[in-house]
Amino acid sequence: MVMPSADTPLYNHPLPDIEQWLREQGCHQDAEALHEWHVEKTDWQANIALDVDSIMVRYLNTPLAGEDVQRIFKYSLSRQDLESAIFSGP
Repeated sequence: MVMPSADTPLYNHPLPDIEQWLREQGCHQDAEALHEWHVEKTDWQANIALDVDSIMVRYLNTPLAGEDVQRIFKYSLSRQDLESAIFSGP
């Protein structure tokens, strides 16, 4: 299966493609809550939840704020824009 181009809105991606994209970014799916994912990078970690019309990202214990920071992104954004926004960190 070929993934849609990176400039395609995420709502035009089949769920298996979205899941593969998250795996490629280093995310791990929660075994019990399949819509939830976790990612750990060198400087930050986050929980990602696939909601009905958006992706909710909760950056955990962010260094600058000293607390969790939550951001919500609509599926109407392209995969490329979402990748830049989510995986650049808090």
